[in-house]
Amino acid sequence: MPIRFTLKQLLMPPGVLLLLILLAWWLRRRFPRLAAVCFVAGVGGLWLMSLPAVVEWSARQLESEPALAEAQWAGLAQRADAIVILGAGREQGDPGWGHVDQPGLMALERLRYAARLARASGLPLAATGGLHYGQPPSEAALMADVMQRDYGLTIRWLEEQSRTTWENAQLSAELLQAQGVRRVVLVTQAWHMPRARWCFEQAGFEVITAPMGFLSAGYQRPLGGWLPESRAIWQNSQLLNEALGLWFYPLAYGQR
Repeated sequence: MPIRFTLKQLLMPPGVLLLLILLAWWLRRRFPRLAAVCFVAGVGGLWLMSLPAVVEWSARQLESEPALAEAQWAGLAQRADAIVILGAGREQGDPGWGHVDQPGLMALERLRYAARLARASGLPLAATGGLHYGQPPSEAALMADVMQRDYGLTIRWLEEQSRTTWENAQLSAELLQAQGVRRVVLVTQAWHMPRARWCFEQAGFEVITAPMGFLSAGYQRPLGGWLPESRAIWQNSQLLNEALGLWFYPLAYGQR
């Protein structure tokens, strides 16, 4: 596994919060006040990360692109040249599927939504997503297989080298723009859409956003979302990663 993924796991919650708790235990005798600060930060951070209310609030800050109304789907054929589905990881060697890798849950959501859009509009499909930790098959290839088997639709273009959202856009541009595709319907989670849109516009595409998987909508929860849930830790981690990406990408790529 590349070292950058290991470092990311340690420096992002919940990893960094657990490290703070361990640090508090190590410092408890020599530096009790510092240990107390580390302990409160670690435990308090874990509590906040576990709250659905924090998920909804954070998602509202990121989900700035409105959903496409179903009445608009058929008209996409006049406004775009293709539908582009962004990869979202994979599940490795699931015995339920004969030990064959499958797209991750978020990727499956994107595939389902893209299939509906493709049927309504008749637009061709493209998928972008490279090798997960360098191991084949690519995310794009896995998505193409599921799209064909489960929805009876063919993904025409596969971009199979990218590892980041920036590379999704740049390598898709190399593949698609040479074939006259410049207006794309972009399919990804709503909280990921602002960064994805920015990347694809930087790559020279005219983008129509088709966000799905909104986390800001919420639903009725005990105590209004202030009761901890295990799923919220993962969701808040995704949202924090996205917020950092929105800040970092223009710094890293904005002047190119």
